[in-house]
Amino acid sequence: MDNITEAEHCCSTDSERKSHHSDKVKANLVTRLNRIEGQIRGVKGLIEKDTYCDDVLNQIAAIQSALNGVGKLLLEGHMKSCVIERIQAGEHEVVEELLTTIQKLMK
Repeated sequence: MDNITEAEHCCSTDSERKSHHSDKVKANLVTRLNRIEGQIRGVKGLIEKDTYCDDVLNQIAAIQSALNGVGKLLLEGHMKSCVIERIQAGEHEVVEELLTTIQKLMK
């Protein structure tokens, strides 16, 4: 898994929060998501062609794994930047927010 460490940080104002990923990390994430998008279109085509269910299910498992990879990369970057910055700023509620997010990712 690629490490997310280059020039990443979170910016938080009262009304808006944003992540700031380096161009390299953003390109990596977009490339992964484009590949996943293509896999989903492929599964749609398999279903339209009445492909054997087990083959379709295996493709769906591959898509889920790829999405989990994107989630792991984002989570790593979030914890190494946003979460640390917010804790250092005294915003300890970020821990509960993070735990809620991890619960959603693990479903």
